[in-house]
Amino acid sequence: MNPTDPIEKHFPRLKTDQKRALGKLSIRTIRDLLYHFPARYEAAGPTGTIAGASLGTDVTLYGTIRKPDVRKTWKSRRPVAEAWLEDASGKIKMMWFSQPYIAKTLHDGMVVKATGRVGGKTGSLYLANPEIDRTPISPEDVHDTLFAVSPSSTLQAPSFFPVYPESKGVSSLWLYHAMKRVFENRAHEALSDPIPENVRAQYHLPTLTTALVWMHAPRNREDAEAAKKRFAFEEVFALQVTMAMNRAEAAREKALPVTVDRKALADFIASFPFPPTKAQARVIEDIVADFEKPHPMTRLLEGDVGSGKTAVAAATAYLVATSRPPNRQAGTLQVAYMCPTEILAKQHFSTFISYFKDHPIKIGLLTGHECRKFPSKIHREESTHISKAQFRKWVANGEIPIVIGTHALIEKTLKFENLAYAIIDEQHRFGTVHRKKLVRKDAIAPHLLSMTATPIPRTLALTIYGDLDLSLLDEMPVGRKPIATEVIAPDAREKAYERVRAELAAGRQAYVICPRIDEPDPAKEFALQAKSVKAEAERLKRNVFQDVNIGILHSKMKPAEKEESMNRFLSGKTDILVATSVVEVGVNVPNATVILIEGAERFGLSQLHQLRGRVIRSTHQAYCFALPESYGPATKDRMKAFTTAKNGFELAEYDLALRGAGELSGGKQWGISDIAMEALKNVKMVEAARKEAALLVASDPELKNHPALLARTARAKESVHME
Repeated sequence: MNPTDPIEKHFPRLKTDQKRALGKLSIRTIRDLLYHFPARYEAAGPTGTIAGASLGTDVTLYGTIRKPDVRKTWKSRRPVAEAWLEDASGKIKMMWFSQPYIAKTLHDGMVVKATGRVGGKTGSLYLANPEIDRTPISPEDVHDTLFAVSPSSTLQAPSFFPVYPESKGVSSLWLYHAMKRVFENRAHEALSDPIPENVRAQYHLPTLTTALVWMHAPRNREDAEAAKKRFAFEEVFALQVTMAMNRAEAAREKALPVTVDRKALADFIASFPFPPTKAQARVIEDIVADFEKPHPMTRLLEGDVGSGKTAVAAATAYLVATSRPPNRQAGTLQVAYMCPTEILAKQHFSTFISYFKDHPIKIGLLTGHECRKFPSKIHREESTHISKAQFRKWVANGEIPIVIGTHALIEKTLKFENLAYAIIDEQHRFGTVHRKKLVRKDAIAPHLLSMTATPIPRTLALTIYGDLDLSLLDEMPVGRKPIATEVIAPDAREKAYERVRAELAAGRQAYVICPRIDEPDPAKEFALQAKSVKAEAERLKRNVFQDVNIGILHSKMKPAEKEESMNRFLSGKTDILVATSVVEVGVNVPNATVILIEGAERFGLSQLHQLRGRVIRSTHQAYCFALPESYGPATKDRMKAFTTAKNGFELAEYDLALRGAGELSGGKQWGISDIAMEALKNVKMVEAARKEAALLVASDPELKNHPALLARTARAKESVHME
């Protein structure tokens, strides 16, 4: 058995649904199986016969399901799922209170593993709410021989067992037995360790062979934790090596030289309708300093909602758009500014026009539905529609120096003459593929500025965007008042409505955010029971705000419908916009000063902060009301953090600490495992991995002396950013 062998070679009896399930779990080879780590561990308890079970003990029993059914309790009429578990020694009843659907998942004659606590009283014992593993078990695997270890095996007889992430068709127990077979064949010993020996020794990490055994069959909790630490370091280290190699590659590339005229830049910034903050001035200087270097800039700009990232982009774009290409007496270098949505692209186009209206620089807008150019030949202060063919021609010959658009900017049909600066807004919405397509539009790589208003904890930024230099806009423009944030109980929502009425009376507008678009289907047992945009808009119009104009916005609307709805809100024709989190990114309506977030517990803290940022676009006092539907201890802690955190960065750190693995900003999108996400709470580990990666790449840029690490970085490249 070799680590590279396909899984089917050693498990030839796999059924179609099992193969499908393994595919969903990304288990295609023996190595993939070894790297499919347990989600948690379960204390073994006494694994024995039903006859040996005693009151009040935690047990693991193996047997056959008999007579699954549903009944209601006599007094409270609560539904209870029931079934009998039977083995050669006897039988015991299993009961699941208020979980009738469990009975539907069981059938008579099914052989299962049941883990739970023995309740009841002597003479009438039962298992209360046991966990069921539905994997078919062969007779020789039951009871005494199930966890027996052969003399030649490297496995210890464990005192507790791994519980693996599963998929329909492949359960944790099946994976446990499969892993046992892999270890008995010593396939794990054939894997080369990607972490160099000197690094392992410095940070006291176990070898790969040892760590795999400790991960899947630990003798104690300490072994399991040591293995987790090792694999977390391995993943973060592989990512850091990948990023260090990217940085080294970027440092070898040449950039188009940007003429840095600081006086002209200062005059341009002075024409803004507001003075720049110290943070903006600092970040602009960071970027200008990068322009003066011979290789392309790769920088991530993190700015809290409303901190003025667009002004930084405009100021630095001005320098590029007034620079001549090498050995040319005419024409200028070009800027491409890519946005995730048409609404945002149009908004930035309008903002740039306001910044550049007194400067003779042409600006273009390209989306899937239209092309525009500023200034118009007829009305110099306005933009005009042009055909796509004409637009492409003007971009190709360099006549339009600044181009703002959506994904349309990376179409093969659009060619730049001298692309020197690429700006990507809301970086997390684009994968590396998009980023590379944009920066590879020219033979010479342009300077790259990635911007995001989604707060990213420092450890995550260092890991995911380790190939980018980091700048922070951690200061708000003068005159911006902090948003008054309050958590409102469901029965006290009238207070929020009173504030909305007061803001509407003052000529302002409001958002109401809902988790769903449509009402849930009552026939679906597991449908998300949460407020929907359509039903809530109807309810508000009928019962709460009868005399105001209410609009809706959600992702299932056609682009033209979304644009019309947003334009009506922008122009003030709509007083209240009821929407999903589709408004989370960048929508700028200065007249909107109050937002109600229904089902607030269903959103991540960073997402709540983004939504709250929709109403911090002016100098008016803004209000945010979070209306959670449930208010358990976890929700209470998160809502407290939401109301007290000073900024989005603080919230993001709290989100990482509180919710942990795989949850941050939909953490699965990063392609990082739960173990590595958990490790990102440890700043020292990330910084150590970053330091060691930099040293290793400096001494061995192509990893010629570290083939196992090179293979590991290839897997890291495949997983990260490909959302």
